[in-house]
Amino acid sequence: MTRLSNRDLLLLVLLTLFWGVNWPVMKFGVTELPPLYFRVICIGGGLVVMAVAARAMGVPLAVPRGAWPRIVKLSIPNLIVWHTLVVIALKMLPSGRAAILGYTMPVWAVLAGLLFFGERPVARHWWGVAAAFSGTLLLLSSEFTALAGSPLGTVLMLVAAASWGYGTHLMRRHLTDMPVLALTFWMLALTLPVMIAGSVLFERAGWRAPTAGEWAAIAYNVVFAIAFCHVVWSRLARTLPPAASGLSVMMIPVLGVFSGMWMLGERPYWQDYAALVLILFALATVLLAPRARGAAE
Repeated sequence: MTRLSNRDLLLLVLLTLFWGVNWPVMKFGVTELPPLYFRVICIGGGLVVMAVAARAMGVPLAVPRGAWPRIVKLSIPNLIVWHTLVVIALKMLPSGRAAILGYTMPVWAVLAGLLFFGERPVARHWWGVAAAFSGTLLLLSSEFTALAGSPLGTVLMLVAAASWGYGTHLMRRHLTDMPVLALTFWMLALTLPVMIAGSVLFERAGWRAPTAGEWAAIAYNVVFAIAFCHVVWSRLARTLPPAASGLSVMMIPVLGVFSGMWMLGERPYWQDYAALVLILFALATVLLAPRARGAAE
């Protein structure tokens, strides 16, 4: 099994921090702004930042000959389906906890590996998936009644998570020689027209100039949630097996819940602390793996 380097561990910590805190930030951003419109501005700005970063680092953004079909294939489950369904579902589900459904992704990644790719996760990953899934159920336990009243939103979020889980398998199998920054840039570039089309069709009446606070939320998304985190995630998805990469980001929904409590003044429940312990265990099954293992891993 591939083990994370110290640099990748640092990137994982930053990814967890930035994406975790982004949930309450994004919640604030879409409270009044149409969600697809908000996402269009964020992705557009993120592409500008990534282009500047690529130029500064000397990373070519050129697409290799014949790579476009595979870029489209990677974009659909990893970004297009994910971004579209998530922002729609967030309008239907209870705020804050809705995002937790998206991080059932490790479960879907394991199922996709079994059904479509002939993979057999190692034993500790099964334990990690079980712990992560139990932690997710605990985080959602206080919202089950509300979720039952929004079945469409719940289904959309779970489909988004399943799509992301399937996409992690594709990330390890396609265009692995293309620079991560360039691949992520073009995946997001293909996502942007879909977001624009959806916003034009369904949200045009709600378009307006963002307020100062909304611009702050947009700026956070542009720099951290889009430009930085998407590139780091693409790197990790290539480095780790899908089950492990999914479990490695399971701290994000916990951080999202607790940062939302801190920023919004909400009170934690015992389920939140129990979920934290379970998800830390799930992380340990990935990050504390032995350095040398047999070929079965």
